[in-house]
Amino acid sequence: MTMLVVGSLADLTDDVRHLRLVDPAGAALPSYAPGSHVVLACGFGADGRPRRNSYSLTGSGVEPGAYSISVRRDDAGRGGSLYIHALSLGESVEVSRPRSAFAPVSTARHHVLVAGGIGVTPILSHARAAARWGRSFEVHYVFRDGDGPHLDDLGRLCGNRLRAYRGADELWSALGPALLDRPLGTHLYTCGPAPLIDEVSRRARAAGWPPQRIHHEHFGIADLDPGTAFTVRLRRTGVDVDVPSGTSMIDALERRGVAVPSLCRQGVCGECRVPVAAGAVAHRDLYLTDDEKAAGDCVMPCVSRAGGPRSELEL
Repeated sequence: MTMLVVGSLADLTDDVRHLRLVDPAGAALPSYAPGSHVVLACGFGADGRPRRNSYSLTGSGVEPGAYSISVRRDDAGRGGSLYIHALSLGESVEVSRPRSAFAPVSTARHHVLVAGGIGVTPILSHARAAARWGRSFEVHYVFRDGDGPHLDDLGRLCGNRLRAYRGADELWSALGPALLDRPLGTHLYTCGPAPLIDEVSRRARAAGWPPQRIHHEHFGIADLDPGTAFTVRLRRTGVDVDVPSGTSMIDALERRGVAVPSLCRQGVCGECRVPVAAGAVAHRDLYLTDDEKAAGDCVMPCVSRAGGPRSELEL
């Protein structure tokens, strides 16, 4: 994590705030792949533990002078968005280096970018990069009437390559046929609410798209069920750690003095990945691929749990 400062603030809608985070000395920041996110330290939770949230970057990623994010305020959330909305100009924020599991495929013949609501943030990053490098692309952006953060930015950037919709019916009337006639080698990218991602993926598969050409980025894990209690054995020490219902695996490990690197604690960033030596895993993260989850040889202990009464980790 490094310390940046709030260089500028702007309210894009009634509940979406855009921030530019800059180096205090004015230095350029590390470049990043389009679709990357950063993790911000967002104060402390009700339990007194540090709170960290992941936010997508909206820039093209080339020699950035700032890391730009747009955050929708969620009054019923865990508090991260409220912390971001309370930041003032010049205030310091701890920020991770950018990372991405949602980068564009450089060999794609064409890119179909689909955004829903605040899910526009990584899609805007993709579009900026595609325009910069002269790639073939189109953007489909659906949002509630009166909302639409970054709609003007996309309009200026994309021109007639942007299709904007004020509801799901408008979106499917255009995107449904589009999924049937795009050229071979096209890749599809979606970010937005889970139902949107699921429906775009379902329709693309039904239209014959290969799974490796369908990509998506989730916002993060919603509130999870508490799960059942289980026990984790640490193979290197032989220590057993009990994980009660309602307690995450990583919290239980840390309370026993076992340090596990972590950043987002939302199953998104992949920082806390731990090898599994034995036992089934109930994967609940958004980072691992389906094949990696099926292999069962690693776990994201921030959100995932054992798939049975016992699990063994290479710790």
